[in-house]
Amino acid sequence: MDSSVALRQAGLRVTAQRRVVLGALQGAAHATAAQIASRIAALPVGAFSEVSRQGLYNVLEDLTRVGLVRCIEPAGSATRYELRTGDNHHHLVCRACGRIEDIACAVGQAPCLDLPDGKGFTIEEAEITWWGECMQCTAASPLPTEEGDSA
Repeated sequence: MDSSVALRQAGLRVTAQRRVVLGALQGAAHATAAQIASRIAALPVGAFSEVSRQGLYNVLEDLTRVGLVRCIEPAGSATRYELRTGDNHHHLVCRACGRIEDIACAVGQAPCLDLPDGKGFTIEEAEITWWGECMQCTAASPLPTEEGDSA
């Protein structure tokens, strides 16, 4: 969908900053704000390529608020942004390199988990993050040695 149409349908004014941020997120799943800023700065001469750091965060907040962008915050990692929204997917994070993979929800609709006692809350979603080590990092890790072995 065209970014201008998406912005209008979400009730936001169409601005150059919002359009360029949405464009920078195309093909950049799980990008940090710094990565988005780098993608914008790398735009060809003549293209809109200046968004202040605060402006970028303001745009990301607006886009997240209206559901055009999803914000994830893996523990110990920078906040990440993605265009994949509304499908209740989850994430798998490599502890070694930080790579993030999308995982489809097994149930399909939010929330994925049943909370036996909602404590008076209306539960809307459950965010699940699996942590581990990707195959590339596992392959690159030295094999553990047994104590007492001499090198």
